[in-house]
Amino acid sequence: MPEANRIRPSHDAVLPDDVIDTLLWRVAYDVAAAHQPDATGTCASPLCVDQGVPCAPLVYARRAMLVARGGGRRYATQEASDPMASDRRRDAA
Repeated sequence: MPEANRIRPSHDAVLPDDVIDTLLWRVAYDVAAAHQPDATGTCASPLCVDQGVPCAPLVYARRAMLVARGGGRRYATQEASDPMASDRRRDAA
């Protein structure tokens, strides 16, 4: 691939060792890079005109990067581990 096609910041970013979803992390990294504050403290992205930082896309990008590193796994495991647990607790009461 020619160097001219490498236009995304995530192409040059060092992937953390604990990333379990590379694609999600790289996309979130690119979104976060595009939504950094300018000299006036507002989001530099044309999509977030006059919004302070952190704008919604930056917040969601940071959250996605955490999930891509396994940060959301604990909650998904708890919910999926026993879907009938809440029914048993209710029946026991």
